[in-house]
Amino acid sequence: MDFKDKKILITGGSRGIGKATATAFAKRGGVVGINYRSQTNEALKTLKELEGTGHKLFQYDIADKAASQDLIADFIDTYGTIDILINNAGISISHDFDNINFEEWASAWKDTLQTNLFAAANLSFLASKQMIKTGGGHIVNVSSRGAFRGEPTKPAYGASKAALNAMSQSLAKKLAPYNVFVGVVAPGFTETDMGSKTLTDIERQNLLRESPFKRMAQPEEVAHAILFLASKEASYCSGTIIDVNGASYLRS
Repeated sequence: MDFKDKKILITGGSRGIGKATATAFAKRGGVVGINYRSQTNEALKTLKELEGTGHKLFQYDIADKAASQDLIADFIDTYGTIDILINNAGISISHDFDNINFEEWASAWKDTLQTNLFAAANLSFLASKQMIKTGGGHIVNVSSRGAFRGEPTKPAYGASKAALNAMSQSLAKKLAPYNVFVGVVAPGFTETDMGSKTLTDIERQNLLRESPFKRMAQPEEVAHAILFLASKEASYCSGTIIDVNGASYLRS
């Protein structure tokens, strides 16, 4: 998978899966733009660690559609084009039906869909318009096994990822004639600093029991699937959803 001189935008790229993806692209010759919302120190650290030159940080709250427009415009002003878009940014808000009121319920749905679905849709639209002008490109959206198995304490999260899958496959069909390829990676729980800090010991043990490998995914394993779908060799896989969940949830 060679990405020499490809211009790549990764949202939520300062840590976790986004950081591992940025690192992998840079190692293979890509020029990476990392968008983040608030973790400036983490973003600066990630930028410093990337191999190669030309990488840049962007700071936009993509839940705001105007900010999404500004991000794509800024990226194109910087690099002249966009070859690959990785929609990795996402949020997960607990809103257990038994323990919240209606306002909390409605707020969780609004905020989750705004970031996990609408932002990805807006960025995909804006980026693909530019890709069409320059002969094509790749979009990879980061979903979740929660799209398939259900998330009883985070139903908005599960719904947002299921909708992200459907949107991605719709775009894969629509954009194929323009040589814009769209894929999805659906990880299980991944061992990131942020994720690990939110787990109790009991929750961790329960997660470990879900996979026959008795471990969680590493960010680099998810990044590998993302890079595959972003590669020219995977173009005929457009519309594919790759599960990276250690056989913790199987579907056919």
